[in-house]
Amino acid sequence: MSQTAPYVLVLYYSNHGTTKTLAYAIAQGIEDAGMTARIRTVPTVAPETTSSKPAIPDEGDLYGTMEDLKNCSGLALGSPTHFGNMAAPMKYFWDNTVTLWLAGNLQNKPASVFTATGSMHGGQETTLLTMMLPLMHHGMIIVGVPYAEPALNRTQRGGSPYGASHVSGASHDQPISPDERELGIAQGRRLAISAMALAQANWSR
Repeated sequence: MSQTAPYVLVLYYSNHGTTKTLAYAIAQGIEDAGMTARIRTVPTVAPETTSSKPAIPDEGDLYGTMEDLKNCSGLALGSPTHFGNMAAPMKYFWDNTVTLWLAGNLQNKPASVFTATGSMHGGQETTLLTMMLPLMHHGMIIVGVPYAEPALNRTQRGGSPYGASHVSGASHDQPISPDERELGIAQGRRLAISAMALAQANWSR
């Protein structure tokens, strides 16, 4: 068991910075609820790898590690939409979590998902749903966004009950809308509250 203070891991990959912006909105909601948000990203991958990425990136957020994932109290997982699915770098990261799966390290921890895409009908919901699948295989408990959040009924761009989302436009130059940001904050807050409650639960049979 980790001796560090409890935290919710916000793990994301971002091509143009829009998924990153949403990650920080979710982190704000986590912090607002009274938990620490640990923000991490994943390195890019290439069809032909000639050299490995440095352990610490030159700039931006640190790369997530298996220890970050193992010791978290909850997880917010974010990726841009690539043909209706998570981006290859994030998929590669999860393909290497078999050791955590075998040990059951993520079982009974809450998790949520978020995404961004350039077009309104670019596969956001399929991306959110397929991102849930590895989390469910790990035994995590999925936390969505309820319609009790007013912004979910108001939004004209991103946002769904499956998770926060953002539509950045074909040139990825559209800033996150107030409703999209509000839904991200609400998702982070709900995730943190769930993490605190589940941490106190007795899972013994």
